[in-house]
Formats: sequence, C-alpha cells, structure tokens
Amino acid sequence: MRAMPFLRRLARDQQGLAFIEFAFAAPVLLLLILGGLELANYALAHMRVNQIAMTVADNAGRVTTGIDEANVYEVFAGADVIGQPIDFEENGRIVLSSLQPNGRNGGNRGQMINWQRCWGDLDVAPAYGEEGDGRNDNSLRNGMGRSGNQITSSEGTAVMVVEVSYTYQPLVDTGYMVISESITHESAFNVRGRQNNNITNSQDLDQLVCDDD
Repeated sequence: MRAMPFLRRLARDQQGLAFIEFAFAAPVLLLLILGGLELANYALAHMRVNQIAMTVADNAGRVTTGIDEANVYEVFAGADVIGQPIDFEENGRIVLSSLQPNGRNGGNRGQMINWQRCWGDLDVAPAYGEEGDGRNDNSLRNGMGRSGNQITSSEGTAVMVVEVSYTYQPLVDTGYMVISESITHESAFNVRGRQNNNITNSQDLDQLVCDDD
C-alpha cells in the first residue's frame, strides 16, 4: 500500500517534463533544420550553375572581330569566379561550342560544331556532339539541343552553345532527402558583330580541348 502514495506523487510531479519533451522533439527538429539548410544550399547551387551557363554563353558571344584562345581563357576565368563558392572547378564541367552553318549544299547541308572548348575536372562528355561534327555532312541538320528544342545558327554568324554539369556537394548527408546529385544547365547566345568565327591562337596557349583525360 505504501507504493500507492508514491505513484500518485510521481504522477503529479512535472519536474523535468520539458526536458523529456525536448529530448523527444530534438531529433525531429534537427532533421527539419538540416533539411531546410540542405534545400537552400541545393537551390543556390542550381542558381550558380545556371549563372555560369548564361555568363559563359553571353561573354563568349560578346567577343567581336574574331575570337582567340585567350578570349576563351578569359571567359572561363569569369566562370571560375562565379563557381568558387560551390567548388565548381573540382566538381563541374563547362562545354562551350561554336555552332555554325557548315556551308555545304544539297543533302549535306546542315550545322556544324566549328570549335569546342571545355573547362572543369568533372568527367562529362559533350551531350550534343564534338568539335568537327556536321562539318562535312548533315548529322547536325537540326542543330544542337534537346529533342524538340534544338537551336540553329543563321548564315554568316554563330551561336555560342554552353552545357554546364555539376555534381552537387551536400552540406550534411541526412540520409532521408532525395536530391539529385547531378545538376545540368544549358544556355545559348548569338555572337554579336563578329567578323571571323574561326578560333585563333595568337599567344600559342594550350587549347582547352574536350578530351577524355
């Protein structure tokens, strides 16, 4: 019978109740906070990658008169600055292609990738073709881009087509969030006032070709 008064007192005792409730709620609260931070970081990564794609295509298209390997280095240097907060160079890849008419007639008439340059350590191949594709045939007659959304270049000009790929680096591996690690954005800009769309190398720089190394 002595146990009954003790049990009644225990039932009325609320000391430490808040700590017990917090102990139960803390893991859930922590997961929600980490999840929110992760989603925000993921959105910022998407924004950075998209900004890189648009900036590279725009800046490459702004080079007038003629384009040189030195200009490509400058364009990629700008991308490096944008991508530093997400360690883009180590985890990303930029493919810059110059899409132009191939100048052929008849059945071989189409578009070509006149030149193509890449930057970034991520091992990703160009999605829509490599340098020289379409030069002598109509393999790129529909241009470059995803099916149903291809772009082409007009006669006497070129389009700077940019593909940017990035492997997302999570803040914390929560284990319960399904987030795609692969982020891809594309952009394309017409060149403006360029007289020669063939790339030169006046400073004898290493060409940032899209090899498999």
